[in-house]
Amino acid sequence: MKLAAIDIGSNAARLLISEASPNSLGRMDFTKVNFLRVPLRLGVDVFTNGTITEKRADHLLKTIQAYKLLLEVYEVKHLKACATSAMRDASNSAEILDKVKTQTGIDIQVISGQEEASFLFESHVAEHLDKSRSYMYVDVGGGSTEITLFSNNALVHKESFNIGTIRLLQKQVTDEQWQYMKETIKQRIKGLSAVTVIGSGGNINKVFSLSKRKEGKPLTLDVLKDYYKEFSSFTVEERIHLYNLREDRADVIVPALQIYVNVMRWADATEIYVPKIGLADGLIQSLYAEVSHNK
Repeated sequence: MKLAAIDIGSNAARLLISEASPNSLGRMDFTKVNFLRVPLRLGVDVFTNGTITEKRADHLLKTIQAYKLLLEVYEVKHLKACATSAMRDASNSAEILDKVKTQTGIDIQVISGQEEASFLFESHVAEHLDKSRSYMYVDVGGGSTEITLFSNNALVHKESFNIGTIRLLQKQVTDEQWQYMKETIKQRIKGLSAVTVIGSGGNINKVFSLSKRKEGKPLTLDVLKDYYKEFSSFTVEERIHLYNLREDRADVIVPALQIYVNVMRWADATEIYVPKIGLADGLIQSLYAEVSHNK
C-alpha cells in the first residue's frame, strides 16, 4: 500500500511517499519510495509581517501542483497533508489553503503545536530503545520546536514552543520565551532517570552526516557545541562552500544548533540520537492507522 504525507513547514514543504508492507514478524515496515523538499521559506514573511506574500503563496500553490502530479504517477491513493507554525500564524492562511484546495483538490489541514508533537510521537521513534530510560524527542523547525518527553515507555509531556530557526533569524524570539522553555524542561525532567535526547529535523540530520558518525551512534553535547562555534565563525556564504550546504540550510543551521544545545543543557542530557525521521514520517504512521481502521 502506497501512502503519502505533505508537510508544509515554516522553512520548507516536504512530500514523503512510502510503501507500507508487513515484515516477517508481521509488523508494518514503511519503506521510503520518494522524498522531496522545496524551500518555500513561508516563515520569513509570517514572522515579520503576519501574512504570506502573494509571491510565496504562488510558490506554495505550484509546489502542491507538482506534488499532485507525482502522487498520480506513483498511484498513491492515500494522502495526509498538514501545515504547521507559519500557517498557524499567518492571517491569510485560510484564503491561501482554500485556493490550493480549489486548484489541486488537496486539503491541507493547519495543525496545532500539540497535534504536531503528537504526530511526531506517532513515528514510534523510541520503540526500539531501552524502555526503562527517559527520552526527550526534539523536533526543531523554522517556526517552532516540538518537545515530547517519555519515560518507562509512557508519554509524560508534549509541548510546542514558538522558538524556531526562521524566528531566530528574524529576531522574533524573546528572552521570556527562552526562559519559559528552560523552566518547562527543567520542571518536567524532575524525578526522571537520565534523559537521552532524540533529534529530528533537517539541520540535526545534516550535522550528523557531517560528523561521519555510524548509523545508530549518538552525537554528544560537546560535538554540537563545537559545530555551533565552528559554523558561527563563518558567514553563510563561507558555510555554503566549506561544508557543501544549500543556502537555505547554511543560514538556519546555526540557530538550530543553538536550540538543540540549549535543550540538551536544560535536560542535563549528554547525548542525542538522530534517527532521521520527522513530521512526515509521523503523518504516514497516523494515515496508515486511519486507513487500516476504516477497512
